[in-house]
Amino acid sequence: MARPVVAIVGRPNVGKSTIFNRLIGDRLAIVEDKPGITRDRIYGVSDWNGKSFSVIDTGGIEIDGEDAILKSIRVQAELAIEEADVIVFMCEAKSGLTNADEEVAQILFRSGKPIVLAINKVDNMKRTEDIYEFYSLGIGDPIGISGSHGTGIGDLLDAVTEKLPEKEDEEYDEDVIRVALIGRPNVGKSSLVNAILGEERVIVSDVAGTTRDAIDTPFERDGQRYVLIDTAGMRKRGKVYETTEKYSVMRAMRAIERADVVLVVINGQEGIIDQDKHIAGYAHDAGKASIFVVNKWDAVEKDDKTMQNFENTIRDHFLFMTYAPVVFLSALTKQRLQKLLPVVQHVAQQHALRITTHLVNDVVSDAVAINPPPTDKGRRLRINYVTQVAVKPPTIVVFVNDPSLMHFSYERYLENKIRAAFNFEGTPIRLFTRRKSENEG
Repeated sequence: MARPVVAIVGRPNVGKSTIFNRLIGDRLAIVEDKPGITRDRIYGVSDWNGKSFSVIDTGGIEIDGEDAILKSIRVQAELAIEEADVIVFMCEAKSGLTNADEEVAQILFRSGKPIVLAINKVDNMKRTEDIYEFYSLGIGDPIGISGSHGTGIGDLLDAVTEKLPEKEDEEYDEDVIRVALIGRPNVGKSSLVNAILGEERVIVSDVAGTTRDAIDTPFERDGQRYVLIDTAGMRKRGKVYETTEKYSVMRAMRAIERADVVLVVINGQEGIIDQDKHIAGYAHDAGKASIFVVNKWDAVEKDDKTMQNFENTIRDHFLFMTYAPVVFLSALTKQRLQKLLPVVQHVAQQHALRITTHLVNDVVSDAVAINPPPTDKGRRLRINYVTQVAVKPPTIVVFVNDPSLMHFSYERYLENKIRAAFNFEGTPIRLFTRRKSENEG
């Protein structure tokens, strides 16, 4: 189930990035008191009263004059209307109600989308009185907040979660493998969908970014049912695509959330660029099974070492995803295409693999015997027992005497030993350290 999406919309310098940071509890967005400083839309996840939702910080407005401001925020508002389930419309008390606020309000009001009106920079009692003029916008009660002090954020979150849509039932059966294709534009994702299906189901063009929306295509092969989720290409920062392309990233994020297996498609002709690492990182962070698919392999001049050298390059660039297998193919000529779906099925099984508690404890006990945890100021980490608590991705909890004694390097050592014993090819493993309570065991 993809999370509902909340977009923060407003004219420049009303504090959208500051509120975004408050909502997700992290400082991901650039915050500077200068209009248009946010160069890229940023996405995060917020939880409130048991409800989880994605948040879009719709910064990135370049300011070239009054007309450009109005045009930019109009485009931004329209994109938020298209993509979001709930819109947080932000104004600010210090400047009061402006023409730009009124223009955005009209666009949002006509959309029929749920809107929460938030008035930022209500930093003292006097400012509280300044929110009343915003009633004239006609889009509900304004909520006074302060990004710098954190006041009113709970009220804002209450109002947002009230308007979130109810969760829908999962659209596909549990035995269907959902496969999302992600990658920067023009790596051949749509061509790959067509090659797998054997028909022209998705628009294919040499113009980068032809595919704008995620498209679901169910099919069956050798008794296994799949759904291919093709996504718009994710573009590099700093390009002129300061509007629709950022929302393409959000669509890709939602596709990743809905997927079991993510195909990170790389252009074999162009090689690897930094943007490929950002894109792959989305799948890794979401805990999804992943496969690197090197497309356009037919167009690469090669000898007997080319494939191994390219795979070594992938391993060097994607150190955080050493678990992901690599498949070389050509969507155009269908060269090596038959190798892809068996790998998809395998990593999907690994992603859902559950190991019994006694087996994983045996492996960890052996690992500790071979390499005991180091001491820290005379104290040594003691591992009491280990258990797998979830799948998709496999999630393992290590109960210890003191979690603060678990060093990152030793946690990685244990993960490597678990992988060596049970494979888990193609899937990340989540390892959590918890203190063993007195009444356990």
